Amino acid sequence: MVDAIFRSDLFLLALTIGLFLISGYLFRKTKLMLLHPVLLTAVAVILFLKIADIDYSHYKESVALLDFALGLSVVALGYLMYEQVERLKSATLPVIGATIAGCVVGIGLVVGIALMFGMERDIITSIAPKSVTVPIAIAVSEPLGGSVAVTSVVVFCTGVLGSICGAKLLELCRVTDPMARGFALGAASHGIGTARAIELGAVEGAMSGLAMALTGFGTAVLLPLVEKYLY
Repeated sequence: MVDAIFRSDLFLLALTIGLFLISGYLFRKTKLMLLHPVLLTAVAVILFLKIADIDYSHYKESVALLDFALGLSVVALGYLMYEQVERLKSATLPVIGATIAGCVVGIGLVVGIALMFGMERDIITSIAPKSVTVPIAIAVSEPLGGSVAVTSVVVFCTGVLGSICGAKLLELCRVTDPMARGFALGAASHGIGTARAIELGAVEGAMSGLAMALTGFGTAVLLPLVEKYLY
């Protein structure tokens, strides 16, 4: 009976939402990096699934509603950008330049460090698209021989790290312009960074959403070219 309850769709959905709310409360109270709500919720869910011996495929089906809601939230970013359309029009050239710079630095730095440490090609391919959202990162790395599991973990960790440290790092670097701050968060830490940018303000959220989309497109174009040049 208890096992059936633990495996029920309603329980798993409620558990995930509850864990996230609790994690968010703990993070707001403590400000500890290790208690970031996304990170803490993911770890707690993994531990529960292991202890309860529940397959991830079953869990994924049970929380499909959250996937649907996530899709809606991404679409909602379009409204934020619409509200800031005049600002975006005035910054077309800087946005294009920042996108190119972000993609080149984001991929080039990772590939360069990986080559210095003698990493294998499949690992380099897996970690190179670290700054774009998981669906795009997997779609780019897997056809080139990358590991879906490695790519997913690296992208997740990049997003969490950017969300935790990004705003503080920008403050230390004295980056105060809201458009620049938002774009930097979206370009470096995709969706999770965009969620943080929205907390900072509407302009930051709009620019972060734009950066996430443009960086994803730029990475999808650039990474195959880097692979072809290196190998």
